[in-house]
Amino acid sequence: MNVADKLVEILEEENVENVFGIPGDQIMPLYKALSTSGINHVLTRHEQAAAHAADGYYRSTQKIGVCIATASPGALNFTMAIACAYKDNVPILVLTGDNELMYRNSDYFQSTPQQEIFKNITQESYHPLNGTEAVYCLRASLFALKNNPKGPIHINLSKDVLLSEDFDDFDLCYLCEDDLSNISKAQELIDGASKPMFILGAGAISQKENIKEIAEKYNIPVTTTFNGKGIISEFDDINLGLIGIRSTPRAKYAFKNSDCIIALGMRASERTLPVMPENMIHVNINKDVLIGNCPIHGKVEDFLLNVRFSEVNWLDEILKIDNSVEVEGIGDDLKPQSAINEILTRFNDSIIAEDAGSHTTWTLLLKRSTKPGQLLFSGGLAPMGYGIPSAIGAGIASGEKIIVITGDGGFQMNIQELATLKENNLDIVVFILNNSELGIIRQWEETFYDMEPYQVNLKNPDFVKLVASYGIDAVRVDNLSDLRLLLEKNLTGPLVVEVVVESENIPLPDDN
Repeated sequence: MNVADKLVEILEEENVENVFGIPGDQIMPLYKALSTSGINHVLTRHEQAAAHAADGYYRSTQKIGVCIATASPGALNFTMAIACAYKDNVPILVLTGDNELMYRNSDYFQSTPQQEIFKNITQESYHPLNGTEAVYCLRASLFALKNNPKGPIHINLSKDVLLSEDFDDFDLCYLCEDDLSNISKAQELIDGASKPMFILGAGAISQKENIKEIAEKYNIPVTTTFNGKGIISEFDDINLGLIGIRSTPRAKYAFKNSDCIIALGMRASERTLPVMPENMIHVNINKDVLIGNCPIHGKVEDFLLNVRFSEVNWLDEILKIDNSVEVEGIGDDLKPQSAINEILTRFNDSIIAEDAGSHTTWTLLLKRSTKPGQLLFSGGLAPMGYGIPSAIGAGIASGEKIIVITGDGGFQMNIQELATLKENNLDIVVFILNNSELGIIRQWEETFYDMEPYQVNLKNPDFVKLVASYGIDAVRVDNLSDLRLLLEKNLTGPLVVEVVVESENIPLPDDN
């Protein structure tokens, strides 16, 4: 048994069922080991898509996503998607190949300083120098991804290390680092509060049942970040909706009037907290993102086990506020928001994979999630081309129908993954909102730079014919009536629907 065989054996022990990637010379020993394993390998057509797929795999099911690439040409194609996962704290395992140790960081063919590159977009970037280190790095990475899931972890594997038969194995036995020293201060804030509220981020998903029980028992209102949508159903009155730049009226009121904000598992970006509250308890396993006067470095589970809550009576006050978010043009033929509203109404309980673009705003405003992982999108980096590969990951993970909402610009960023979609025969329905432009860039040019549209008009191919060349059914609609008729049918994927829409500006966030 060589190191590559051992690494695959460890992945099997840890119940890794699927991996995404593309083979190549330097990572070939690992692929030889995979070829005789019980792990399903999904061959994508670009490494960026493999990493996005691993990202969507995790976000939809909370199972560790794994992506694999060869040395620099493959590894560097990962960087956009790995940075995307890093910004959203998505724990995926990134395995890359490299030339033999003697050629690392040299000018040898296909060598680049991968450690210097990956260390800036991962939680850890390991570069083992022998078989024992490689085995340790994989075990340590899997332990951290399961128990301390802060973001991607990268292991760079030289070909000679993978082929080595000289290694030792061992049991890992250590605990996650934490610091609960501020628990007593947090308890004082909670005890003195008559208007507490929760803000839930993706790091609170594992405690969704516990949080729901606490919130309902003590009448403590809940808001969520973009990535926390659905931890408590958005149809439940206890969930006030999104907080931050797209805040609902009830969430905005609660944030302004709360005397104790309990932020669980969220990354406090400017999109979530436009101002810094003095009365905030911030709980996160990643100490690097903790802010405020009462930071608690630890698991949400441990925090909830160590604090007490009491009943409060301000929920009725909040519920008197009309929480509807008005989106103009929903009935207009055929604006993008009206198309998105029809799609979301038809597929309300399905997983929605969102690309980046103006359509994202309308989807976020209109989509109400009933459980976590129903809306997949990149909130921190927002790269175009995320939609289809993340949907592939979610489809592989869940076996469910996945709906992709993308634009004509984003669709063409990773269009090659239609081949992966077809090969795996996934029940994915892709809706392309085609306005023949980079709409949000055009809006920014006009609104903030007082300029005529420049380099934003797209001369698109015939999408229906292009999709058909991949062996996938496709249809085009250009009016609301035809879209509604289409949505009445039992749509099954692989399927692509081109929806020709008007140019439209997104509503800008309310700064108040």
